[in-house]
Amino acid sequence: MLIKRNKGWEIRESQATPESVFLNRRSLLKGVGAIGGMAAAGAMLPGKALADHNESDEVDPSAHLYPVAQNKTYKLDRPLTPEKFATHYNNYYEFGSQKEIYTLAQQLLIRPWTIQIDGLVEQEMTLDMDDLLARMPLEERLYRHRCVEAWSIAVPYSGFPLKALVNLVRPLGSAKYLVMQTFEKPEVARGQKQFWYPWPYTDGLTMAEATNDLAFIATGYYGKPIPRQNGAPLRLAVPWKYGFKQVKGLARLTFSEERPVSFWEDIQAAEYGFWANVNPKVPHPRWSQASEKFYGPDGVERLPTKLFNGYAEFVANIYTGMEKEPLYM
Repeated sequence: MLIKRNKGWEIRESQATPESVFLNRRSLLKGVGAIGGMAAAGAMLPGKALADHNESDEVDPSAHLYPVAQNKTYKLDRPLTPEKFATHYNNYYEFGSQKEIYTLAQQLLIRPWTIQIDGLVEQEMTLDMDDLLARMPLEERLYRHRCVEAWSIAVPYSGFPLKALVNLVRPLGSAKYLVMQTFEKPEVARGQKQFWYPWPYTDGLTMAEATNDLAFIATGYYGKPIPRQNGAPLRLAVPWKYGFKQVKGLARLTFSEERPVSFWEDIQAAEYGFWANVNPKVPHPRWSQASEKFYGPDGVERLPTKLFNGYAEFVANIYTGMEKEPLYM
């Protein structure tokens, strides 16, 4: 008889959370000085502007692919956050700084959508979104999500392992980093007109991180295509890192020898570094990370933060011998 023993990073399926309490980047800018002040002054929109935008009638052509089979390896120890909460309370600075950004995000057309692959690869290419989906092994995963602002959620993503895409494009041996960038469409994403931000949103992973089993590209959410405000049609999910690492609206992947300077690192490197691994013993300069506010169906629960967000058994080996790096900022 096969007896399955849960790993330390696994969590009960009955316990997960909404992504909609997603990264409040506006508060991250506090302490940045002039940049933060300009963002607060220039990005707020009247409440009526939100009401004037209806959700897009565009039908996602990948809808027939969902729901997909769940990978039972990834379990949760907390209840899934209600879907409406996860999809109606978001940050997406490409569209503005207010939390209820889901209305404005509906303006983003998700077809046609291509993703550019370049840099240190055998052959640079541009992949059509639906062609990419046809090539990838889709599955559902239940993941914790931990924000740098000390709140947490747990959500069901559908998508494919990032390493499946890496294997498809065949990077050269000299590639050390995978650099990820969002779309640039300031005509619909008005936040991209704010010149004080370093657009496009950029972040990156080492090749070891990008090919780790946990690194995931999400294309679905709650058994359906992922909504625009949650990162449609492609977003990164790396659950052992803080949420600001998890790029939405992916449009370009570049394999590079040089480590990229990420979006928030460019804005305030003293507070938001490249690695951004979760660690309860390493506080943010302005608040503790020892505990987190978990948002579930019954409200908010204060829980202790876990090293690597509870995924240490799965990812700690990546960082062996790197003790001198600021891995937790």
